[in-house]
Amino acid sequence: MPRKSPVEAVVDDLQLLLRRGLPVASDSSVAVLLELRGIVGRAVDPDDQASRVAALDGTLRGLLARFDDARYAPAARALFGLPPAEPGLNLTARRELAARVAGHEAHHFRKRVEPQLVGKLADELLADADRFTRSPMIAPRLAPVRTRQPVPADPFAWEVAEHEEQLTRMWSAIYAARAELLCIERLISLQADRQSVVRVAVTAAWRWASARAEAIGYLAAFAPDVAASADELVAMAGWTPALTPAQASLLTEAASGGASREAFVAALHGETGLGAVWVDGFLARTAPNPLIEENGKAS
Repeated sequence: MPRKSPVEAVVDDLQLLLRRGLPVASDSSVAVLLELRGIVGRAVDPDDQASRVAALDGTLRGLLARFDDARYAPAARALFGLPPAEPGLNLTARRELAARVAGHEAHHFRKRVEPQLVGKLADELLADADRFTRSPMIAPRLAPVRTRQPVPADPFAWEVAEHEEQLTRMWSAIYAARAELLCIERLISLQADRQSVVRVAVTAAWRWASARAEAIGYLAAFAPDVAASADELVAMAGWTPALTPAQASLLTEAASGGASREAFVAALHGETGLGAVWVDGFLARTAPNPLIEENGKAS
């Protein structure tokens, strides 16, 4: 008996989820989705079914929020029970709403469009899993600490504590950069004024460069044998405009040594060309890429 391809297996599980929509129910029989590397990696406790279900729910919401086809994004979200759908709608009602917001007749939507939307979401889930598989390093998972954990006066203990300290500083910097990069995309989506975007873009440049400086320092001091570069690590923060190696180094030098935002800006005061590359890179729009062929109706 021929085996299903990974895409077919993920599509089958997504179609099971469609019956009730999101949130993912704790008793959902979606073993393939719960085994995806991106889901296991995000679970607080990978061995716990409830933890994986929570990770799957959050991952699906994130992918649907960033569905990259503007016309069909509301339809895809409605299909899975997210706004513009109201809570509690059954699948028939969600399909009718999705067809309406996408501008299609209901039967055509269910037969032709819905399978493509589910297939695209399956592709996104597999791409997410692939990114996790290829991650050079994973951020340390933290657990609540109820009692003080003093470091003994011992050289080995000092070395381990310093390693953990620097590893935490690096991931802290990477997550701080990610927060600013997410803020930029949100402001652009909200069509905020240019001044607001520029202000956050400068902060993002500072955070990104600080993270790169931390990554360079950590790899050199504690992980020289790790097959990862500082640029690979800082890329986990999110997309940034393309920079030349010289431009990346200039930003990193300005942020090194724990420089404040003000000191970073002052150090780059004369670099107007670099500033334009960074800011205009975010403001540049990509051309729309329609997902699905029209069914005879004008868009």
